[in-house]
Order: sequence, then structure tokens, then C-alpha cells
Amino acid sequence: MTKITVAKGDGIGPEIMDATLDILMAAGARIEVEEIEVGEKVYLAGNTSGISSDSWDIIRRNKVFLKAPITTPQGGGYKSLNVTTRKFLGLYANVRPCRSLHPFVSTKHPVMDIVIIRENEEDLYAGIEHQQTDEVVQCLKLISRPGCEKIVRYAFEYAKQQNRKKVTCFTKDNIMKQTDGLFHQVFDEIAKEYPEIENEHWIIDIGAAKMADTPEAFDVIVMPNLYGDVLSDVAAQITGSVGLAGSANIGEECAMFEAIHGSAPRRAGQNVANPSGLLQGAIMMLNHIGQSPVAEKVQNAWLKTLEDGIHTYDIYKEGTSKQKVGTKEFAQAVIKNLGQKPSVLKPVSYSGHTTMNLPKYKRKAPARKQLVGVDVFVHWSGTDPNELAQKVKNLAPEGTQLSMITNRGIKVWPDGFKETFCTDHWRCRFKPVNGTPFQKSHIVNLLQQSMQQQIDTIKLENLYEFDGVAKYSLGQGQ
Repeated sequence: MTKITVAKGDGIGPEIMDATLDILMAAGARIEVEEIEVGEKVYLAGNTSGISSDSWDIIRRNKVFLKAPITTPQGGGYKSLNVTTRKFLGLYANVRPCRSLHPFVSTKHPVMDIVIIRENEEDLYAGIEHQQTDEVVQCLKLISRPGCEKIVRYAFEYAKQQNRKKVTCFTKDNIMKQTDGLFHQVFDEIAKEYPEIENEHWIIDIGAAKMADTPEAFDVIVMPNLYGDVLSDVAAQITGSVGLAGSANIGEECAMFEAIHGSAPRRAGQNVANPSGLLQGAIMMLNHIGQSPVAEKVQNAWLKTLEDGIHTYDIYKEGTSKQKVGTKEFAQAVIKNLGQKPSVLKPVSYSGHTTMNLPKYKRKAPARKQLVGVDVFVHWSGTDPNELAQKVKNLAPEGTQLSMITNRGIKVWPDGFKETFCTDHWRCRFKPVNGTPFQKSHIVNLLQQSMQQQIDTIKLENLYEFDGVAKYSLGQGQ
């Protein structure tokens, strides 16, 4: 018997959770439910996180969390509980299977069967943003080696466990050579440990186009957070319906399972909602807690129900569907089909799945790190980079010089183009000359001179080499 934490959520959440739990219990799931309150009521009671400290304690104690959709009130000050939960509990892997159910659910891609594995904790979703000038706001994209290693290894271990043949990596490392470049580098490193599994890399834009057009070309796709968020919804929709997709969020200690759709408050209380998305999440939960025979029984009964044409309103289609049913009636139909298998759709078999080998991250020996310059970001409302260069040249301490100015990443000095549009946010790069070692004291002197010259410095970024390799971007056009 496994104790799990359950949150029935908002909108259609309570209805689809009750339906899902009814199916699990009828199938013989060995679970004990401990319910907590999260979401809209908690938000409106004054808790901006949408969850109480007592509820956190219950989730952390039980380790397994089955969550229905919640409503985050509109307006500032309310934090997404999904994002908070993933980060607080270290749920680094988001797993979304997307399989077409042709011909029983309409899709343009009848042979689609892919799994998207999305990094869940970092990338632009670190949410570190600042307004720096009147015209420019920045968001920091953070990619870490531990984050890359954990998610890439999870993707290969998942493929191995599920008897998948290929893992594909999507990045944009032709542009973001340091951040996405690290993700791609780690992918190539770990792929060598799984020679039995085919591996490949696609640039995200053409990869996304290929996935939308020919999804049967892919099997397991792993990618950083933002790309994974967008493309997992695209994949679910082109499979047939976002409403049919479940999601697993896996960490080293805890796991959360959910539907990927929202709380749909307009449909609440009408007994019309499709519980399939949450049920799919629950099936992944059963596999996670070692109850794969029950998961297999439920999944095959669900497939049989869809094959029988017993559909809720969202997927009901004249000529294909045979009976339009409500939430409760759909659950009862699945329960009636327990022990049966589909005859047209491919039945699932979870027997023989091996345990994933997911070792804890081990920090590598530190590289030799050397400071080789600094980028000084300046708020300046002028438009001529040559004029700015004359101002900031004088800031350079002895043994250093201004080597480049960029505007929004584009080199505008020296030898810039007058056609380049410039805003009020400038990056001024200072490097050593004549073999002079660059020191942090040079940076202090630069700031002191900036204050004296009344130049508005808004940010500094140190330039480093690691083991003799430059680990900073050039200016575009440099």
C-alpha cells in the first residue's frame, strides 16, 4: 500500500479527480489517499503561493503527488503553483507521452507516438528579470551542467526502460553557443554511454517544424525548459487533443502527476469534463510506484473505451463516436472494460520494464578559471556609438582598452554600420593589452572612473577562460 497526496484542485478538478480515483480503486490500485487543499481558495485566503506549509509537509512526507488542475487568480502577486512545486521539490524531469489514437480520435498524424522529456527547473524559467534602461528589459537564461546531465540521462534511461529506439535533442546552439551549447555538449557526452540507442540533434526551429509535419520521425525528444513547454503542448494537440494528455514531473525524491490542461471553470459542475488527461497522469504514477500491472490494466481499459466509441463531448465526432457521455459515465465505462484490451489500437504492456539507473550528480574537478576582461553595460540615450566610444575609452585603466561596443548584441563599434538601429542599452567590452594580466582591481577602477565621468553603468559581466577556452560570446558581426 502506497500513501499518495491528492489535490482535487479547482474548476473541473474535483470531478475528474473523483472519476480517476474511482477507476484506480476499481482496478485494484494499492494506494491510500491523503487529500490537501491547494489552488484558488488558498490564494484568495491570502496565501500568494496557493499552498499552505502543512500541505507542503504532507507532500514531502508522502513523496507522490497526484494533482488536478488549479485556478491561479488573475492579477499580480500570485505565483504559479506548478512552477513552485517543480522547483521546490526538485522535479527536474517533465515527461509527456503523446500517442495518436487514430481512427477513434481525430488527428492528422495517425502514426504518432513520441515522448517529450523537458528540463523542468532552469533555463529562462529561472524567472530572473530586470529592467535596466528606459527601453530594455533582460531575462537571464541559466543552464547548468547538473541540470543538463540529469535531464539527458533521464531521457536515455527512459528510452532504455520503455524499449524506445532513439533519443533526439532539440536546442538553438547555433545562436546560444554557451547555454544551449552546453546542453548539446552534455547530450553528446551521455549518448556515448548508450550505444544501443540511436541519438541525433536538431536545431529547435527546423526540429519543431519536422515534429509538427512528420512526428513519426521521432521517438523520445529531450530539450531545455522553454522549448519543451511549447512543443509538448504542440505535440499533445496534434496527437488529437491536449485534453487527453497526462504529465509526470520526476525528481530524485518526489514526483507529481497531473493533466496538462487547465481547470476550465466554465465547464465545472456540469459532468461533461473528460478525465482522460488526469487518468493518464495517474497511470504514469502507478508505474512510478511499482504497480505496473494495475497501470497496464487501466490503460488498456481506457483504450478499449475509446475504441468502443464512448466519448466525452470534447472528442465526440459524428460518424466515429457511438455514444456521448459525461465524466462519471466515462469513468464507469472504463471500469466496465477493466481486464479487456483494445483490438484495433495497440494494447500496452508494462511487464519486463527495468529500473532506471539515475545516479546522483557528481561535481567534476574545477577547471582552471582565468579573468580576461569585463563587459560594462551602460545606460546612454545617445545614438552614435562613436560618440559613446570617445566617452568610455577614457575609463580604461592602464594596461586595458575598450575593444568593442555592442547594442542588443550587435557590434556597433568599431566599424559599425549607420543602418543598425540602436536603443539605450550598450555593452562596452574592456580587454587587457600587451599581455597585461586582467585584474579585478581593473574593474574597480573602471567603476570609479564611470562614477566620476557620470556614466550610468547598470551591470557588469566578467569575461573568463576555463582551461584556456574563452567562455563568453562574441558580438554579432565580430
